[in-house]
Amino acid sequence: MEVQNDCGVWEKTKGCLVPLEKLAVLPLYHRETIPETYLDVMGHMNVRWYMALFDTSVWNFFISQGLDENYFVRKQMGVFALKHFIQYFAEVKADETVAMRIRLLGRTEKRFHFMNFMINEATGKLAAILEVLGTHADLKIRKAVAMPQDISKKFDVQIAVDQQLDWEAPVSGAIKL
Repeated sequence: MEVQNDCGVWEKTKGCLVPLEKLAVLPLYHRETIPETYLDVMGHMNVRWYMALFDTSVWNFFISQGLDENYFVRKQMGVFALKHFIQYFAEVKADETVAMRIRLLGRTEKRFHFMNFMINEATGKLAAILEVLGTHADLKIRKAVAMPQDISKKFDVQIAVDQQLDWEAPVSGAIKL
């Protein structure tokens, strides 16, 4: 997959899979202007900052689903990352602003699958995608356990909204529920 002009996700054989404007309707979970300190010797944002920005937006997504610090402490429950798949499409440089948007793809009683899109608002290009498989976990026994009903209902509401989108998520194929 590649990025071309106003196309968010483009593939040589299939053309534009997801126009950038369609990514813009996804919920915004973080926006940040990139400081010089995020750059590496190549003059673009270092990969560790991609992960930091993805991480910040994921925590904001979790909070929107009821998975906040109070929940983790009070219930002794949490979330663990099981798999990550990252695709980089375009450089991000200092003073450019990125927007982080998430699409929830599905869930089981314990696991959830989503994509996090990093859009460079300065260049109008998709910079990167993080695809994630995570699990709900009991922090006392450090094992995956079913999400409580109130949390799973919130996930289901967002999944239903995201399933109404008129474009297929450009999943890698590396992650399955």
